[in-house]
Amino acid sequence: MILGIGVDLVPVARMKRVLRSRWADRFVSRVFLPEEIVHCKSAPDPAQSYAARFAAKEAMAKALGTGFTRGVGPGNILVAGSEASRPEIILTGRVSELAKDMQIRSIHVSLSHTQETAAAFVVVETV
Repeated sequence: MILGIGVDLVPVARMKRVLRSRWADRFVSRVFLPEEIVHCKSAPDPAQSYAARFAAKEAMAKALGTGFTRGVGPGNILVAGSEASRPEIILTGRVSELAKDMQIRSIHVSLSHTQETAAAFVVVETV
């Protein structure tokens, strides 16, 4: 049964501005996990990759119905997978506990981007 659906769009230009700002390192370390940072830095356009993953984190929070509240934060949502493989969302910490409480059995995620916009769509299913 579908518990929730989330979608989010992130302007790549906005992510580029953040990554060029003096707060870039702080933002990246708070929002992205080490595996994501390695992946994004090695991408042909890191801003597109960061934007797509940030959109997925936002979409996941929306699909849970919590947004970034109740202990749900972007640092506990890992968006794994490369440009060539199917993306996967792995929940950690408080978000993982919440997912167990909500009896979530599967998470489906789709990422896409153009030069201007990154998009993510998430569907969360329960038992």
